[in-house]
Amino acid sequence: MSESCEFCRIIRREAPASRVYDDEQVFAFLSNHPVNPGHTLIVPKKHYENIYEVPDEEIAHIFKVSKKIASAVKKAVKAEGVRIVQNNGEAAGQVIAHLHVHVIPMRKKQLRRHHVESREEAALQEDAENIKRFI
Repeated sequence: MSESCEFCRIIRREAPASRVYDDEQVFAFLSNHPVNPGHTLIVPKKHYENIYEVPDEEIAHIFKVSKKIASAVKKAVKAEGVRIVQNNGEAAGQVIAHLHVHVIPMRKKQLRRHHVESREEAALQEDAENIKRFI
């Protein structure tokens, strides 16, 4: 764990948090800057800055727990849907440099489109080929 990381401080119980879930690998708590009531953050107990650092088995467990939390949040706040978000790096919107998954309950009236312009098939195929080179 990192001494200066806010999420590590929460895991060590040195900072307050409204805890929702806790097991040997993962900790979940309510966001103190929620998009909506019930907005929950799922974090690994080991400090990883981003998804690229997390071993496959651990990220699988994090998302297994995220699914469980999403179901519970949806029922608890009577959400119409749930958004699952995981940002990597400042340019992607990551604010705290400790990997975390957001489970955000949503309503239809809040729906926003990500990108309204369509992309040509040739450009999509070129993007796909470029991505495949790195897999």
